[in-house]
Amino acid sequence: MLHIVVLGINYKTAPVEVRERFSFSKSILESGLLALKSKKSVEECCILSTCNRTEIYAVSKDIDDCVKDMKEFLCEFHQVPLEAFSSYLHVLADRKAINHLFRVASSLDSMVVGEPQILGQVKEAYRVASSSGTTGLILNRLFHTAFFVAKKVRTRTGIGTQAVSISYAAVELSKRIFGDLSNRTVMLVGTGDMAELAARHLVKAGIRDLIIASRTLDKAESLSRKLNGKAIKIEEIYYHLKGVDIVITATGSPDFIIRPGHVSEALKLRRNEPIFMIDIAVPRDIDPRIGEMENVYLYDIDDLKGVIEENLKIRREHAQMAEEIILRGEKYFQAWLEGLKVVPTIISLRRRLEEIKTFELERAFRKLGNLSEREKKVIESMASGIVGKILYSPVTNLKKEASSSLGALYVDAVKRLFELEHNFGTEEKNETGSKDRK
Repeated sequence: MLHIVVLGINYKTAPVEVRERFSFSKSILESGLLALKSKKSVEECCILSTCNRTEIYAVSKDIDDCVKDMKEFLCEFHQVPLEAFSSYLHVLADRKAINHLFRVASSLDSMVVGEPQILGQVKEAYRVASSSGTTGLILNRLFHTAFFVAKKVRTRTGIGTQAVSISYAAVELSKRIFGDLSNRTVMLVGTGDMAELAARHLVKAGIRDLIIASRTLDKAESLSRKLNGKAIKIEEIYYHLKGVDIVITATGSPDFIIRPGHVSEALKLRRNEPIFMIDIAVPRDIDPRIGEMENVYLYDIDDLKGVIEENLKIRREHAQMAEEIILRGEKYFQAWLEGLKVVPTIISLRRRLEEIKTFELERAFRKLGNLSEREKKVIESMASGIVGKILYSPVTNLKKEASSSLGALYVDAVKRLFELEHNFGTEEKNETGSKDRK
C-alpha cells in the first residue's frame, strides 16, 4: 500500500532563523529533488519552499522509513545536524497530508488567510518536480486536485477579497471613495516598508501619477525609480497638495506634518474637489482636525484596523465555507486513491476472462474447420461482447466499494471466485488437451 507523507517546517513551528536554513532556491531545487528521489523509500516527491515554509511531499510504501529518509536528506543537503531542527518538524500522513496540501494551496494555512501568492508558489513547486521526473501517478493527481480545490475556494468563497493588511486596506478604501483610480494622482509621504507596500498596491491598482516625499531625497528617488514615480523633498508637499487626490502618510515624525491650514489652501485651489487622506503613522502625521473639513476623507491607523477586523471576520466566515470545499476535495481524492487498490484485481480479472475467451475461441475454430476471416471476426466480436458484459458489474462494484469498509472483502471474494492467483491458461490447456486426444 502506498502512503502520502508530508514532512516540513513552517511559520507555525519554526522561527525565521530556522526556516531560512532549509530554504530551497530555484537554483538548487532540482538537485534537491533528485537527491531526495534517490532515497530508497521515496517513490515520488515534491518540495515546496517559500519564506514561510519548507515542506516535502512524498509517496512511500512505508511511512516510518520515508520520514527517516526525508530527515536524513535535509541533514545531508543543508549540512545541518538533526538535533538542531527535529523539534521544529511536523509530520503528516495519508488523509491529514492530503488535507494539509489542499489547505496550503487554498491559503487557509497561510500567515494571512486568503493571500493569493501561495497557489502560484505551489504550482511552481509542482512544475519543477514534474519536469524533474520526481512525481508520478499519485502526486500528479494529488496536486492537480489541490489546484482544482484552491480555484473553487477562491471563486466560490471570496476569501481573498477582503483587505487584511494596513497598506492594502488603505488602497481598498481609496477605491471605495473614488472607484476607478486610473485618473488619480497619489502622494506618498514616507519611504518605509509600510509606505512602499501601499505604493505598490496603488500602482497595481492603476493610478495615473505617484509623488513620493521624504526627508531624505535619495530615498524618495530610489523608491520613485522602482515605481516610476516623482520624488520631492518633504518640504514641497504643501505645494503639491492642490494637485493630488489621495495622500498616504507613513513617517516616523514626532509631530504633525500636514496641518489644517495646508489642506484649507489646497481645497480652495482644487475648487473643493474631494481629497482622501490616510494616516498610517504612529504618532500621526496628519492633524485629526483636518477630518472635520468638508470634502476631506481622513482615516488614521485605528480606522483601518477597524476595517481590517471586520474584513477578518468576513474572511473567517469564508474560511468555514472553504473548509467544506476542501473536505469534499479530500473525500474525492481519497476515493480515487482507494480505488487504486482494486486496479490489480480488475486487471487480473480482465486477463483471466481474456485467457478464457482466447482459449475457447481457438478450440471452437479448430472444431469448426475452415472458416472465412469474416466469420472468425464475427465470432471473436461476439465473444468480446460477452466478456465485456460479464466484466461490467463486478468491475463497477469493485470500484464503487473500493473506499468502503467492504472493499477488501469484495477484492478477496473476486480473487477466490475466479481463482486469480492461479495460472488458468496452463492448467486448462493441459486438462482440455488430454480430453481432446481421447
